[in-house]
Amino acid sequence: MPKIKIIFLDVDGTILLPDHSIQASTKKAIDYVTSQGILVFLATGRPLHELGPIADELGIQSMIGYNGAYAVYQDKAIYQRPMDRSVVTHYLNVASKHDHELVLYTKEANLFTNLDKSYVQRFITYFNIKHNQLYQPAFVDEILGITIMNLSPEQEGLYQTDQPIFFAPVNVEGMTNNYDVIQDHVNKGKAIKHILKLLEIKPEQAVAFGDGLNDRQMLATVGQSFAMGNAHPELFKYAKYRTSTVNNDGIYNGLKQLGLV
Repeated sequence: MPKIKIIFLDVDGTILLPDHSIQASTKKAIDYVTSQGILVFLATGRPLHELGPIADELGIQSMIGYNGAYAVYQDKAIYQRPMDRSVVTHYLNVASKHDHELVLYTKEANLFTNLDKSYVQRFITYFNIKHNQLYQPAFVDEILGITIMNLSPEQEGLYQTDQPIFFAPVNVEGMTNNYDVIQDHVNKGKAIKHILKLLEIKPEQAVAFGDGLNDRQMLATVGQSFAMGNAHPELFKYAKYRTSTVNNDGIYNGLKQLGLV
């Protein structure tokens, strides 16, 4: 196996336990690989402005957020792909007609179409997100990602546009009928390809761990890919390896398979 130089880690369901804590084995594994000179990136659907406490706890300064629309390397922005304003406007119009609510993410805030509904408050509480405000049209050109809430699977077609879009269910317990919007040309895999080229690292020297369908392009991009034991069933076909669950030392056991811890 080639010498590993970089590792990409999803957050929810991969690093974070259901109670939002991080297992000691995960911290130990990350500390060890970074001490060996291996670069570690968080790679998440979450907005980067909400990742500070997690990144600080793990000592990580490099991150991909918004399902691949924005990335920083050692706290410096290196990649940015905002959504087309026509797509944003279309999603806002559809949501307003079908009792759906959106979270639209910018570099600095989580913009909600409604802050009062009970399922919106459950979303905010579960993910413990803080930078929340109501959406205003002035932000239309700054949107890096969208999550749709209260969407039933049979209604997905309402949002289709001439731009290829993929809906990834939010793969955490109790968050049913919530979907991240993944653009075909903007995803974790595309961001990773850019980072690998920038840092002159070959795909076979990269490792990734994930649990949700928004991780499928990421796992297909790197040479050594792991689906968590708690992953969405459809994700396993995109991964080279399967590790244990997030509750059972999944990251540590995966890195152990590769001889990295």
